[in-house]
Amino acid sequence: MAEQSLVSGGEEPEERVIEAALRPKNLHDFVGQHRVRKQLALVLEASKMRGRSADHVLMSGPPGLGKTTLAMIIAAEMNAPLRISSGPAIQHAGDLAAILSSLSEGEVLFLDEIHRMSRPAEEMLYMAMEDFRVDIVVGKGAGATAIPLELPPFTLVGATTRAGLLPGPLRDRFGFTGHLEFYSVAELELVLRRSAGLLDLKVNSAGFTEIAGRSRGTPRIANRLLRRVRDWALVHGIDQIDARSASAALDMYEVDQRGLDRLDRSVLEALITKFNGGPVGLSTLAIAVGEEPETVETVAEPFLVREGLLGRTPRGRIAMAPAWTHLGYAVPTGVFGQETLSLFDEDENHAESIDTAG
Repeated sequence: MAEQSLVSGGEEPEERVIEAALRPKNLHDFVGQHRVRKQLALVLEASKMRGRSADHVLMSGPPGLGKTTLAMIIAAEMNAPLRISSGPAIQHAGDLAAILSSLSEGEVLFLDEIHRMSRPAEEMLYMAMEDFRVDIVVGKGAGATAIPLELPPFTLVGATTRAGLLPGPLRDRFGFTGHLEFYSVAELELVLRRSAGLLDLKVNSAGFTEIAGRSRGTPRIANRLLRRVRDWALVHGIDQIDARSASAALDMYEVDQRGLDRLDRSVLEALITKFNGGPVGLSTLAIAVGEEPETVETVAEPFLVREGLLGRTPRGRIAMAPAWTHLGYAVPTGVFGQETLSLFDEDENHAESIDTAG
């Protein structure tokens, strides 16, 4: 579905090409993640001054925040070639051995979703990272022999969306670990301004704010929404995109003011209208919205939980009070999250009384 593709992790081939063109090529152009960027710059500069390959780097965080981009930047900053693979593609130790044995000195190896690598390959990687060698086992049973293979110094950049699934011995072998956080609206506006310049788009400040506010704190989604707004403006003959045109375009794609898409709203609607706010089990909820449980759990839930719209309890999923108000429903007594809403209401009433008194 069009609206799901706008806010989920999947991309069409054409989208990947455009996304690659918008990626920053160096740390100076990389927006946001100030702490990680500053620390990484120090690690790379020290490595260049020593004339050695950079320490192994682990990047963790939700999809779309720049882990792959940072791997490409590391290779560019070190003036080294980049090899890209992924954990799911390495299911046997031989797969990893083939990759490692073909690396050149100083090369950067990027392994996306490194936590999904097979255990035998993972154990081979321990020695490769620490001693720059692997043991190739030839033969089987009692006649098997291990042939040591020396590797040139290289830099491994691992990326994971689930750092907790990485075993301790692997995590400890990375010299630098950076966790990427979601972006603020102001940071996403900077991302969008850069992308608009590369795409030769005219967007005013209010237009950038409107798009950034619906981008779920994720640069990849922000750039995708910007391209869809560009298409809408082109078809409607609009030269400069403002808040009104950006809002109309994103409303058409069913991305609302808080960044919720059709699936997000379907989950909340089902919880409220069919299960009276919950609790309800994941499988039952998925059936109610016509999706697979994994889709609901991995695509919709993380954002809804982070926004305080959905809660996960031992008995199942529940709709929090802000979800009821966002969808236009009256909040029943006893719903989780009412305390937060009442706190905001008191602040607003207090502010109104001050204005009246003034």
